[in-house]
Amino acid sequence: MAALRDTLTLPSGRVISRATADAAADWLTLLMSGEAGDKQQQQWRLWRQAHADHEAAWQHVESVMGRMKSLERAPAYAALSSYGADGRPSLVARRRATRLLLWGGMAVGAGWAASRSDAWQANVADLRSATGQQRNLTLEDGTRLTLNTRSAVNVRYDGNERRIQLVTGEIMIATRHGSFPPDPRPLRVTTAEGSIRSLGTRFIVRQRAGSTGVTVLESAVEVAPGNGTANARLLHAGEQVEFNRDAVPAPRPADEHADAWARGQLVADDQRLGDFLAELERYRSGFLRVDPVVASLRLSGVFPLADTDRILATLPSVLPVRVQWRTRYWATVLPAG
Repeated sequence: MAALRDTLTLPSGRVISRATADAAADWLTLLMSGEAGDKQQQQWRLWRQAHADHEAAWQHVESVMGRMKSLERAPAYAALSSYGADGRPSLVARRRATRLLLWGGMAVGAGWAASRSDAWQANVADLRSATGQQRNLTLEDGTRLTLNTRSAVNVRYDGNERRIQLVTGEIMIATRHGSFPPDPRPLRVTTAEGSIRSLGTRFIVRQRAGSTGVTVLESAVEVAPGNGTANARLLHAGEQVEFNRDAVPAPRPADEHADAWARGQLVADDQRLGDFLAELERYRSGFLRVDPVVASLRLSGVFPLADTDRILATLPSVLPVRVQWRTRYWATVLPAG
């Protein structure tokens, strides 16, 4: 079943990976942008020749675009082809439109279908944050809610309980804020894996693929997995846990920099470069890649999230790497030299 999660089936019956499908769409986005030089054109040709699946995916791309040429006034075609004009969709928006156009009507594996459903739920959620944005809000009971980058929540308060559903991303909750009186209704944060009940506290919840991370900064919370047969677990200040629908494992010491994002910082403490860039990518629009040759290099530092381009620009001064920019939204970290 796991093998089907990231696959789709071409009209020819050939099964390809989501990564291959996404790469084909990304190449189309770049080529239509007018920003692809001779080097990028050669890289695109080499990518097509590297694997039969790549060429099959590109043949599908050409087939779809051939049909679209008769519809050049259609909104979908305009979203893909109108690069560089004022008021046109952003590169990221066009990339998403490209993927939807090329693969949206095809049979896809459960994982990709679920991710599209998650994206739709995030777009219609009560409260959302954009890429690179942190939002601070105070709810009707005085609870302070902070949304990290690319996060979305639904808020459901009634006479029996206060419920915050984390649809995607990461949030920080601080209860009993300001002069608001105590509220007897239980406060719960729900995710795809279970629920976290606040016990008068400050804590962080992050929705990951197939798991939920919880970090307690003050007081305590009770974590209950979605499978009703599993036991709940109490977490105290300075503890964190990663749980799924079936179990909540024993907590471990919390990352002392877990709430750095709420202060606009990204902190690396002897961290692998690959892991650091994966975290940095959450705060950037576009693509950020790293060569496996340098992915295991380690770095430490405190970096300002307000300028992710500046973070990338500083890497060559602390590590033997260089940053290659294909476009403003497409960067790759490579070995120096």
